[in-house]
Amino acid sequence: MTTSVQQYTYAALQVGDRVETTSRLNHDDMRVLGEGLWPGTMLINAVCTELPGPGTIPVAQELTYHGTVGLGDTVTIELEVVAKHDAEAQVVIAARATRDDGELVISGRITVRPPQEGYDNGAPDSLVASTTRGRRRQLHRLLRLADDLEPMRVAVVHPVDALSLHGAVQASEHGLMELTLVGPEHKIRAAAEEAEIDLRRLAIIDVEHSHEAAEAAVDLARRGEVEGIMKGSLHTDELMGAVVNRQKGLRTERRISHVYAMDVPSYPRPLLISDAAINIAPNLGQKRDICQNAIELAHALGVELPRVAILSATESVNSEIPSTLDAAALCKMADRGQIHGGLLDGPLAFDNAISESAARTKRIESAVAGHPDILIAPDLESGNMLAKQLYYLADAEAAGIVLGARVPIVLTSRADDVIARLASCAIALLVADRKRRGLAHL
Repeated sequence: MTTSVQQYTYAALQVGDRVETTSRLNHDDMRVLGEGLWPGTMLINAVCTELPGPGTIPVAQELTYHGTVGLGDTVTIELEVVAKHDAEAQVVIAARATRDDGELVISGRITVRPPQEGYDNGAPDSLVASTTRGRRRQLHRLLRLADDLEPMRVAVVHPVDALSLHGAVQASEHGLMELTLVGPEHKIRAAAEEAEIDLRRLAIIDVEHSHEAAEAAVDLARRGEVEGIMKGSLHTDELMGAVVNRQKGLRTERRISHVYAMDVPSYPRPLLISDAAINIAPNLGQKRDICQNAIELAHALGVELPRVAILSATESVNSEIPSTLDAAALCKMADRGQIHGGLLDGPLAFDNAISESAARTKRIESAVAGHPDILIAPDLESGNMLAKQLYYLADAEAAGIVLGARVPIVLTSRADDVIARLASCAIALLVADRKRRGLAHL
């Protein structure tokens, strides 16, 4: 994987060359393009950035609109070279865009003139009207970190619909995971047939229902037969119920917590947010574990000394705001070695946590304020709202993982696009590899 833009000259292109990419409709797209024009514009953008790539000149297009898209919709775009015309040095690209619920939005053919010679990838942005500039660079970086690692053995729990099965198989095809599918075999095979997925090389453990699938996957992890668990088509509570079972689950002395790895286009590094999915109203001891889990994940992602901002509504300790007291206590716990491996500061309001300018205005002297790698939310509600606001209003992408159990647990959402799903799997692999080498609790 690479974050540099791929480029194909006319001579290098062959009939049958194809790429797949994803884009999500954001507020800028709505304002500039309008809802109806966005899919067609994204197809043109894709041929100019992905296949053939920079330097491509669109010549003609024949497109048919099949459906609509709205704010927040994710669309998968498929491009394939179907013809080359040497006399004009032109290429015909078959293009289609499919919404994340499987509905075909637009299809047709685009004729382009690819570059004749190599093109500088650092060229000005004005050559193509991209609506996704700056997006996914952090998720691609996480994928690159996992490039040379041995794939992890993963139990996929109840993958009985096309979406969850396809996501797991994509991770396998990218060399991130070796899959064992756990669930009703007839439903798994029906989903595979719908998604046109070949299951011949994949192991299947046949169980009757989703509860049994969760228990069987957890048992595989307890016996060391898999290094991770991936959620399929079942409710998160159902899977986590099996994970936290005191007799047969995957508990450790550490509190289980969820971490989002957010790729925010305006932020220069992955932004880890915790906890937004598991712990509803964590107490001080639980927040200690939430911090430690996030710090060790940052280590797995290559951050040697992660900066941790403990969030509240204000940067001042206030006895009437319990989260400020917890933040101050967590920082003192770090001073005493009860939290290790990171640099903590708090309480910090979101503005002075994320903005060096805001912190300077408030006269906050801190090595964390303005440069955090990790944001620790006071409770699940605030963490969940923060992550989703970044997703829908700041055009961020999110990969997620559950930590603190014996093995990492991948919790993907139906709203996740291909890159977000793969990045979640890459994070799990990085955590598993660190555990293989005996470097962390995770």
